[in-house]
Amino acid sequence: MRACLALLRRDLALSWREGGAIGTALGFYFTVIVLTPLGLGPDLNLLSRIAAGMLWVALLLAGLLSADRIFHNDYEDGSLDLLMLGPVPLEVAAGIKSLAHWIATGIPLALLAPVLGLLLNLPIQAYGVLMLSLLAGTPAVSFLAAIGAALTLGLRRSGVLIALLVLPLYVPVLIFGVSTVSAATTGPGSPWSAFLILCAISLISIVLSPIAAAAALRAALR
Repeated sequence: MRACLALLRRDLALSWREGGAIGTALGFYFTVIVLTPLGLGPDLNLLSRIAAGMLWVALLLAGLLSADRIFHNDYEDGSLDLLMLGPVPLEVAAGIKSLAHWIATGIPLALLAPVLGLLLNLPIQAYGVLMLSLLAGTPAVSFLAAIGAALTLGLRRSGVLIALLVLPLYVPVLIFGVSTVSAATTGPGSPWSAFLILCAISLISIVLSPIAAAAALRAALR
């Protein structure tokens, strides 16, 4: 357990020390949402209808910007080889690195979303549900991104390949994330059925993604 906590603290410290990946993700998220009203015009009803979809789509794309850094730096400096020989199983290490990515990137993006919702005229009654859906869905974003990062480890221009591999896996997250917020915004129906499915997707991702990522890492490090 001490080794796991030490690895988590190390990854979080490196993420905050570098800062570039987090700043890029937050800057991209902010820019996309700010430009959307300028491109669509001042129709507040239109902005309100598309607010949930835009917030989720932009968040998924912003999360992908830093996905290649989940394993890339450790691959370059040889830390991944040490992790394979260390006391922490590679599946657990992959899960911890995905968790660190979520804490360093997913949570800041989720916290920024309500502020950006003001620019899209998101109804006030949807803000609580928006936060819950983002906090429930963003773990799946980070853990699924770890699979793409592991599969493209050591390849040139891996960011584009990660997007091609991971974006299809994001479709269920997007559908149920938007459905949760839309149900709270316009109705009819309750948002909680879609929210529970979103939670289930994140839980499945947390369990299965580290196993798939570890298998890809072993293949890449042979």
